[in-house]
Amino acid sequence: MNTWISLEEARSAIAAGTGQGVRVAVLDSGIEASHPGLGGLRLIDDLAFVSDGNTVQVQTGAGTDVNGHGTGIAGIIHALAPKAKIGSFRVLRMGLFDLTSKRDIIQRAAFEALDRRYQILNCSFGCRGEKEFIMEFKDWVDEAYVKGVHIISACSNRDFTEREWPAYFPTVVTVDKMNLDQIDRFFYRPGNLVEFVAKGQYSDLLWLNGQTKDGFGTSFAAPVATALLARLISVHPGLSPLAAKELLRLVAEPWPRARKGKRERPRRVRFPQGEA
Repeated sequence: MNTWISLEEARSAIAAGTGQGVRVAVLDSGIEASHPGLGGLRLIDDLAFVSDGNTVQVQTGAGTDVNGHGTGIAGIIHALAPKAKIGSFRVLRMGLFDLTSKRDIIQRAAFEALDRRYQILNCSFGCRGEKEFIMEFKDWVDEAYVKGVHIISACSNRDFTEREWPAYFPTVVTVDKMNLDQIDRFFYRPGNLVEFVAKGQYSDLLWLNGQTKDGFGTSFAAPVATALLARLISVHPGLSPLAAKELLRLVAEPWPRARKGKRERPRRVRFPQGEA
C-alpha cells in the first residue's frame, strides 16, 4: 500500500536511514566482492549475463568485476547506505575503449532483478536515442513501475540534454554529475528530464584488485541518488516510484540560478552517513 508522507518525514528518513532491508540491484560490470573497501559486504546475488548470439545465459558472477566500474558504484552505495542489501547483475563487458553491452542482456538482467524482488535498480549506463531501441528499454522500465520498483539512471556524460535510455523515461530518477566536495549533497534542476545532480568526481573510487582510482562521470552520480533513496524507503517502504521521486525533488537543494544579476546561494541539506 502506498502511503504519502510529509516533507519533514522524508527529510528525517533520508538523514537517519541506513538502507536497512532495501534490496539494490547494481546492473553493471560486476562487483569485486573481496575489495577491502566494501568491508566484507556479502552480495545477495552475484550473476553474470552472457549472450551466445541467440539467447542470454545466466552464470555465476564469482565475485569478480570485469572492469572496476561496478565495484566503484557498489562502494558509493555501501558508503551512504551501509545496511542496504546489494546484488550484482553483470551486464557490461569491457570494450576496446569503454564499457559496452547489448540491449537484450540488459533487458534480461532487469527482468531477473524484478523477479527477485529488488526495490531499486541502479543503471549507470545509457543507450543513445535511436527510436528502434526504445521499446527494448521501455518494456522493463514499465514493468518496474507497475511493480513499484525504483530505477536510478545515469545520463549522457557529454551533454545531459542528449537523449539516452533508460535516462529519458519520466518514471526514472536520472542524475547528472557535478564537482562537489560532499558525497551526500544532491540538487534538483527543473525543466529537464534529467532532473537531479549529484557528486560525480572522486579521488578514491573503489576499483579492481583492491585498488582505488580517480573517476568523474554521471555513472558515479547515480549511486548517490540510489543510496539516498534506499535510506528513504528503508524508513517508508510503501512509497511508489513517483511518490519517492517527488519527495526527492522537494528535499533536494534547489539548483543555483541567476536572480537579479546575482548567483542564488543553494539551500544546504545535510545527510550524515548511517553507522556501518
